[in-house]
Amino acid sequence: MGFFKGKRILVTGACGTIGTELISQILENENDSPEEIIGLDNNESALFFLDERYRLDSRTHFYVADIQDLQDLRSKMRGIDFVFHTAAFKHVILCERSPEQAVNTNISGIQNVITAASVNFVGRVIFTSSDKAVNPTNVMGTSKLMGERLMTAANSNRRGDGTIFASTRFGNVLGSRGSVIPIFRNQIAKGGPVTLTDAMMTRFVMSIGDAVKLVIDSAKIACGGEVFVTKMPVIRIADLARLMIGELAPRYGRDPDEIGIIEIGSKPGEKLYEELMSPEETRRAVELRDYFVVLPAFRGVYHEIDYGNCPGLVSSVVGNPYVSATEKPLSVEELRVFLKQSGLLETAEEEEVLDARGIYGVTRKGAL
Repeated sequence: MGFFKGKRILVTGACGTIGTELISQILENENDSPEEIIGLDNNESALFFLDERYRLDSRTHFYVADIQDLQDLRSKMRGIDFVFHTAAFKHVILCERSPEQAVNTNISGIQNVITAASVNFVGRVIFTSSDKAVNPTNVMGTSKLMGERLMTAANSNRRGDGTIFASTRFGNVLGSRGSVIPIFRNQIAKGGPVTLTDAMMTRFVMSIGDAVKLVIDSAKIACGGEVFVTKMPVIRIADLARLMIGELAPRYGRDPDEIGIIEIGSKPGEKLYEELMSPEETRRAVELRDYFVVLPAFRGVYHEIDYGNCPGLVSSVVGNPYVSATEKPLSVEELRVFLKQSGLLETAEEEEVLDARGIYGVTRKGAL
């Protein structure tokens, strides 16, 4: 209670799935109302609609900006208390095709955020990373890993009461743009087939709300330099496809038995399973009630950080790496409950109706 009250917050990637939901959750908490939220994004059209949505809320200000512009970031961060850095290039194939752009945004851009925050004495900066940063096999994952390393190094080199830097590591955020949910839904609406890369593939999954809770909680409990990992369920992608066909096909006037599933083979650089914590990281990780926390391999240069008082500490020893292949997946019925509770089994048309009624809020708008 009161953590963000009267504070000034800046969110990069404000028009993305996580950025938009983050802004929504912080603004809707009446007991923890910030003084101002500044949203930055380089998507002018989406930013226009986001600005329109909040035009009657005097606490919000949105700007077209690019994290590759250091001087603009330095200007925008004056007087800011918290920075949530969600802007990134996240699509594996596109980062492979344009690696220089991935480096400019996902690595150099993060360093710009760090520099701008440091010179403005921002209180805390939270970076949103990815499971693909663990033992990366592609440009996107490698750039995310370097982002985590830059955040940890920045915290290691901070002096006195300087900015606290920490990272969060996501699994698959179901329902976000580019996730498998809208892809399967569109294929089902067209009568199939639904395409799987591999029937044996497993993934860690989280809802958009869970992802944002991780970001907010990390800001509250970070000591500096950590990587926070949410404990999350594992699913078989094949189970997800079959369940969505059974649930959604009749709503689109289709016979579920006539919608086939075909395997198209793994994409280059794609893993059959997900890793959220490597064997090396387990040796320096602690377990909280809802999270694992990977502590920095290299501690503070100018001061020693005490990580022994993390709220909700369950164990100071983590025995096993966090890998989807070795975790028990949800049963089909458990998966059905998870999807329904997260609002992920609606058709696109039903989402629009629910959104118009204010049930979903700003995160489910197609424009964003």
